[in-house]
Amino acid sequence: MAALRKAREDVGLTQGQVAQRIGAYASFVSKCESGERRLDILEFLSICKLYKMNPVELLRANGLLKDSGQ
Repeated sequence: MAALRKAREDVGLTQGQVAQRIGAYASFVSKCESGERRLDILEFLSICKLYKMNPVELLRANGLLKDSGQ
């Protein structure tokens, strides 16, 4: 998920800082950003909150959600 890495970089955090704040290892963050590991919904929402990003927008940025046209 390239957009996940971009969102992290946009808020000026390292993978280690994110990992520390969510109670995980830096390798966990790395694997999520590379697409090697999927996030469950609670992990995803925690990361969105940390990155100050709307979850829907992050899904759209990754091409995982289409615009409804509304």
